[in-house]
Amino acid sequence: MSVLICGSLAFDTITTFPGRFAQQILPDQVHILNVSFLVPSMRKEFGGCAGNIAYSLQQLGGEPLIMATLGKDGVLYRNHLENLGISLQHVHTVENDYTAQAIIITDQDNNQITAFHPGAMGQAHIQRIEANPAIQLAIVAPDGRDAMIEHAEQLQAAGIPFVFDPGQGLPMFNGEELLRFVSQASWVAVNDYEGKMLAERTGQSLAELSRGHLRGLIETLGAEGCNVYVQGEVTHVPGVKAAAVVDPTGCGDAFRGGLLFGLSQGWDLVKSVALANRIGAIKIAVAGPQNYTLDRAALGV
Repeated sequence: MSVLICGSLAFDTITTFPGRFAQQILPDQVHILNVSFLVPSMRKEFGGCAGNIAYSLQQLGGEPLIMATLGKDGVLYRNHLENLGISLQHVHTVENDYTAQAIIITDQDNNQITAFHPGAMGQAHIQRIEANPAIQLAIVAPDGRDAMIEHAEQLQAAGIPFVFDPGQGLPMFNGEELLRFVSQASWVAVNDYEGKMLAERTGQSLAELSRGHLRGLIETLGAEGCNVYVQGEVTHVPGVKAAAVVDPTGCGDAFRGGLLFGLSQGWDLVKSVALANRIGAIKIAVAGPQNYTLDRAALGV
């Protein structure tokens, strides 16, 4: 059965700054901030959270079904997805705009500064989700604001359980809107920074938010692993040491692909998160969000 992945498809321009951002930014002068970072290396990659999550899930043997928009320059991405064997059934082309673009600068401590142009992603809400017995579960990942709101509503109406993954889209929503998402979702996934913002805006701790109808709330902590909240109780799932730390771009999405695979197999949340941690550690050792290879036999899947 398929896993519906609602989110962005984007072209990533990834650059590397060989210094530290903290050494270039004067905290007492941020009100007149004017900095330039020399980035000797640059590469362009296929990205966007929907594409990255689908790549991870496909590698694990899952059946990703992307719902996203590409722009008039999106033919290369369509070809890429076709070559991967990922369905284009719900990948829509917007002819009067460009595909979303992310321009990322990574420093030597793996801190990142990102500029994001939404482009065609802003029209992602034109696609509607209908009840479909072939769709087992879904994820609402960062996307256009209207698309995230409407797709969450449509998934709930269709009776399709889904992960709410606000990511970098979280600041677009106020506390009431975020509580609405939580009430519609079956699971919530955030990183530690997003978790703090979610708690602040909703007025509830992550433990409190996990009580009630939610099947679980996942707080990722990078190399430290994850906290899994179920009905207010927290379980820490240790991180996995990476063979090398090369590029953090897309690690969270790789993690979510592993999470969705585990959930689609009927695993409990802790087991699913443990696999997801392993996938994130494999991805960070490779440059680019869709260039790593997963050995299913070695992973036990």
